[in-house]
Amino acid sequence: MTEKAFIDSAKVLAKGQITIPKDIRNILGITTGDRITFVVNDNNVHIINSTIYATQVLQKEPAKENIHKSE
Repeated sequence: MTEKAFIDSAKVLAKGQITIPKDIRNILGITTGDRITFVVNDNNVHIINSTIYATQVLQKEPAKENIHKSE
């Protein structure tokens, strides 16, 4: 976790919608119109700014290619 760990909650509305609390939007760098990615691992869900997630995935890809090339 980050240095500033905290807990927040949101109510699920009839259509499954929630409002992401402002402090969490600020930490994730999410603004109006942005997309978010939900990463589910067992019973845990991580919410990630989709742009940041895509960047992280792309940064890992060359490392995987280099491993395969050296084998």
